[in-house]
Amino acid sequence: MTSSRLPGKVLLPAGGQPLLAVLVDRLRAAKGIDDILIATTTNAADDKVAALGRDLGAGVFRGSENDVLGRVCGALQGANADVCVEITGDCPLIDPQIVDEAVAEYLRTNATNAYVSNSDPHRSVPAGLDVQVFHADALYQINHETNDPSDREHVSLGFYRAESNGRWNPRFITHHSCVGSDDVLVTLDYREDYVMIRRAHEELSVKSPLYGASEIIAWVRANSELHDACRRVRCAELVP
Repeated sequence: MTSSRLPGKVLLPAGGQPLLAVLVDRLRAAKGIDDILIATTTNAADDKVAALGRDLGAGVFRGSENDVLGRVCGALQGANADVCVEITGDCPLIDPQIVDEAVAEYLRTNATNAYVSNSDPHRSVPAGLDVQVFHADALYQINHETNDPSDREHVSLGFYRAESNGRWNPRFITHHSCVGSDDVLVTLDYREDYVMIRRAHEELSVKSPLYGASEIIAWVRANSELHDACRRVRCAELVP
C-alpha cells in the first residue's frame, strides 16, 4: 500500500474488483499451484491487503516491509511449502498458462536447476508476466547466508547474481506465446500503467475471463498510445 510511485496500487479497481483479486483469480486457474499465499507487511497501511486476502480465501503472512527475503521465507515456512512460485503484486495480469509452463519446467529440471525463471536478467516475457520457481530450502540457505541489502530487497537475486558463481544453476526459459515481446510493459508501477492495465483487463475479460499472454500482447500493440505513455513516464524518471 505504501508504494512510492503508485500508493495503494494493488487495491485499485479493474472490472469491479481490486487488482489483487484479479491476480488471485488468475493464479487459481494455474493447475500447478496448490495454494496461494499473500506475503504482505506488518504495517497498519497493509491491513486492507491482509483483509482482502482473507476474504479471497488466500493464505496471508505478514512480515517486514524492508526485509522482503525474510518475509517470503517466513511465509513459506508457515505454509510448510516445498516449492515457491513467486509472483509479485505488480503483475495482476499474470497468465496461468505461463505459470504452469514454468512450474512444469522446474519439476522437470530441479535435480540440476534450483531456480527457473522467465524474468531478468534474461527476460523472455513482457514485464508483468514474470514467474520465478525455486525450492524453498534453497531460499532458506540464501536467507541464512546473506546480509546484502540487495538480497534482502530482491528475494530471488541470490539465485542468479554473479557472486553465486553458478551455485544454483539458474535456468531461464522462454514461452511460445511471448516470442518477441520482451519490450512490452504490463507491470503496475505508475498511474499510466494502471490506466492501461485496467482498460486491457476490462476489454479482454469480456471475451475471455482467462485471456492469455498472446491476447495481452496483441491488445498492447493495438493500443500503442497507452503503452507509449507507460514508456514515457519511465524515461522521465531516468532524466537527471
